[in-house]
Order: sequence, then C-alpha cells, then structure tokens
Amino acid sequence: MSPKRSVLSTLIAAALTACGEVAQLPISAGVGPHPQLPPPNPTLIPTVNIAPAKGWPENEKPVAAPGMAVNAFAAGLDHPRWLYVLPNGDVLVAETNAPPKPEDGKGIKGWLMKRVMNQAGAGVASANRITLLRDADGDGVAETRSVFIDGLNSPFGMALIGNDFYVANSDAVVRFPYIEGEIRITQPGTKVLDLPAGPINHHWTKNLIASRDGARLYVTVGSNSNAAENGIEQEVGRAAIWEVDPKRGNYRIYASGLRNPNGLAWEPDGGTLWTVVNERDELGSDLVPDYLTSVPDGSFFGWPYSYYGRHLDERVQPQRPDLVAKARMPDYALGPHTASLGLAFSKSAAWPTPLDNGAFIGQHGSWNRKPRSGYRVIFVPFRGGKPFGEPIDVLTGFVSANGDAFGRPVGVALDKHSALLVADDVGNIIWRVTASPMAPGSIRVTSMER
Repeated sequence: MSPKRSVLSTLIAAALTACGEVAQLPISAGVGPHPQLPPPNPTLIPTVNIAPAKGWPENEKPVAAPGMAVNAFAAGLDHPRWLYVLPNGDVLVAETNAPPKPEDGKGIKGWLMKRVMNQAGAGVASANRITLLRDADGDGVAETRSVFIDGLNSPFGMALIGNDFYVANSDAVVRFPYIEGEIRITQPGTKVLDLPAGPINHHWTKNLIASRDGARLYVTVGSNSNAAENGIEQEVGRAAIWEVDPKRGNYRIYASGLRNPNGLAWEPDGGTLWTVVNERDELGSDLVPDYLTSVPDGSFFGWPYSYYGRHLDERVQPQRPDLVAKARMPDYALGPHTASLGLAFSKSAAWPTPLDNGAFIGQHGSWNRKPRSGYRVIFVPFRGGKPFGEPIDVLTGFVSANGDAFGRPVGVALDKHSALLVADDVGNIIWRVTASPMAPGSIRVTSMER
C-alpha cells in the first residue's frame, strides 16, 4: 500500500470510529436560555458519529409522546424536506436535495465528509419538484398526490401571497401563478431575484416566509462554510436573513451572523420573526448549541467570529472585535449538533396544554457529536412571547438500538386541523401527529434526555 493510501485509510478509519472525543456534558446542559458552554475541544480529525440511513421496517413508525398518536400521512416520497400548507388545506412537500457543488469540500477531509453524508442519506439526487398532497375525506391520510411544480433547482422554501406562489430554489426566488384548488402549475415561473449559490454553495437550503401583510419575503441564506475556512470573500450575502421586495426584486440584509438559519415563523402573540439556526461544528461534542431565537431588524449573531453571543472562535482570522461587540445572544439553546431545521408555532385549542402555546421543532440529527443528538421532534413551550421551561419530546424512535437511522425529521407544519406534519427525508414519509382522542385536557409529556 502506498504511503498516501495508507494515510487516507487511517484517516477514514479514525473518522468513522469517531476518534476518542466524546461529550462531557449531558445534552440538557446545552439546552435552554442559559446553556453551559465548556472550553472548545477541537481534534485533528473531526468527531464523526453518523446514524446510517436505513429507512423504516414494515409496520414501524416513530414513537409519539404519551397522549399523542402518529400515522403516515403520505409515504413513498423522494427525499421530502420541506412542507407548506395552502389555505384550502392542500399540503405541499418539496422533494429535494443538494444541487451539484463541485468546489465544496475538496481534499481528503472534504472527500471523507461526502462519504459520511452519503451514509446519512444525503447523497441521493434531487427530485427537483414540489408535490401536492390532498386529504379530501379528512381521515389524516392523503388520497391524492400530484406533481405541483417540477423542473426546479433544489427547491426548499415556499410561500403564497394572494395568487402568487413563491419558491426558494437553491439559487433564486421564483414566482408562479396560483389558482386555488389546482393540483398542478404548468405555467413557467418568473425569477424574482438571484440568491447566493455557485460551485461551493455549502448550505444550499433556502427557506422563505411572507410578512403578515404580504409586502415582503424573508429568505434564509446559510453560510458557505463551517467557520469561514473558504475565505470571508465567499460569504458575501450569506449567513443571513434577507428582506425581499417581491414586486421590485430587490433586497436588503435584515439580520446577519446566523451560520445556517432554516425554519422561519411569526410568533403568534407579538408577531416577531423567529428562526432556528444550525451553529458551527468541529469544536467538540459539547459545542456549539443550535438555537431558537427572535430576530430583530439589524441584529448580528456573531458568525463566524464568535458563537452564542461573544464567545470567540479562535479559528477565524483575522478577527473582528467591532462585530463581536455587537453579537446578540440567542433566546434559547436547542442542544449541540442537533441540526434543528423545522419550525412551526402552535397557538390552538386543538392542542391540550402545554402544546397549545409554543414551537414545534424538527431536529434532523447530529454527525459531529458522540453520543448522538437530535433525531427527534420537540416542542418548546412559550409564555408571553418567549420560551418557557424545558423542551418536550414529541416524536422519538428515529434511531434503532444498534444506531441505524430509520428516519430523520426535517420540516414541520400544522395542517388545517392544527395537526402536526413532519417531513422525514430518510423514511420518505410525511408523519401526522395529533392529540390522542382518549387524552383529556392536557397531555402527559416527557422532557428531553438529561
């Protein structure tokens, strides 16, 4: 064996056995308004502890919390990632995956990470379509399935304003004409504006949400790296939320320093914009917590120079102390490396206490933590427009006893009956969660593992 191949084999073996670095704190230490942030523990080879994607065995499903029930709303999909519920109750699902990124992750480390992501189920080709699901008889299972829009470019976020349907492709926001009740849009889309993309396009998922008056769109644009290792010049316009004028096709940076924001939602009481953010990797299993936060206009959250407020990331040079001094502390930590993506607020009497006020969050699951974190759907209770108390497990059981991933939850949404829909991109299923008919006026809940 050549020396080069021997070194490569050693690196692969070390990475796939997750090296020797393990979490020193329970996952709960990195959860809540005041998470514990121990010193960084970077290693030469990143901790890799992925749950290999296997899919659900026949007649198996996630474990719903006591007092809840779960069923498959639609199965046999092609990597379903994101959900949107139309006013008439039709459910749209983006069947999608990453576009080609020829310059992302070059070298031995990049090659290794691509192999790891393939093992996690993230290496399949993108279907590049949005599918419409219709439950006409209201039994909680979609009877009708049709291609709503195809020929897209790694679509993700969706929003309807009047008769204009907007899609956030990986490289642009596109507008389509919408007529209520139609099961397919055949007219071509019109580009509203370009989004950062290119041959790296590290965080390719672009989400969007409409303002309550329909005058603006807010679009998430993740960073082009983990911690600016590709150069800060590759991050122009990234790690940010854009405010877009869809009529004029222009934008401004609404908030920045957000490594990879995904879920967006308006908090029902105060009308404030909230997001969930994937923070940086390779600082050890206990760092850095992903988070849920309100997003004031003009706010800066530290990336890449600092994390969780003003904690410096010494890997990033040169530093920007002027920006770090302005870094905002997130509202609520969601645990390190949980890959929290989906976000949907609940404000409905259809859910018993405490699930009638707060946020459902889909946690896709870690690769850079030992033991694993995420791979679940949680609920964060709110009071007075702010997170209150500990998160609650809603759906678990996505990973088998021997460490295989049956599924991975991503986007979440509430249907027209306020039931929770969960996109599972490894199981290729949309799950539907409801309060059990046998449950009284409150649900017995279980907090996250401690």
